[in-house]
Amino acid sequence: MLTLSQPQSLPPGPFLIKSFAASVQAGFPSPAEDHQIERIDLMHQLVKHPQATFMLRVAGHSMRDAGILDGAVVLVDRAIKPESGHIVVAVVDGDFTCKTLHMGHQSLRLVSANPDFADIVPKEGQSIEVWGVVVATIVQHPT
Repeated sequence: MLTLSQPQSLPPGPFLIKSFAASVQAGFPSPAEDHQIERIDLMHQLVKHPQATFMLRVAGHSMRDAGILDGAVVLVDRAIKPESGHIVVAVVDGDFTCKTLHMGHQSLRLVSANPDFADIVPKEGQSIEVWGVVVATIVQHPT
């Protein structure tokens, strides 16, 4: 099971970084071009509801195939209404977990993104609360 540390609120104020007006090629490189640098607020780009958005650090590998890796930080927005297909943070019997939400007429399933981990299907008497919707994943790469 993938576990998450306790939620942390986002820091106040803007978080400005430099941004190029171009994209970067991940395949065959293109010739370098001169591009103007501008500053953007990274949190403004990622966070739509600041008072309802939290950061959680991921521990585990059950969402690996969705690009949510062990040690990554997920931004979770509690103001977004969860829908089937959203990646969510849920509280299952008091423990945080991150899974893809699948809802039917009378059913709910929390689906792993790694075949080595079982999906969570609520059992009789089990407590499951969809806590928020994952809106971004931040993965720090070694330098």
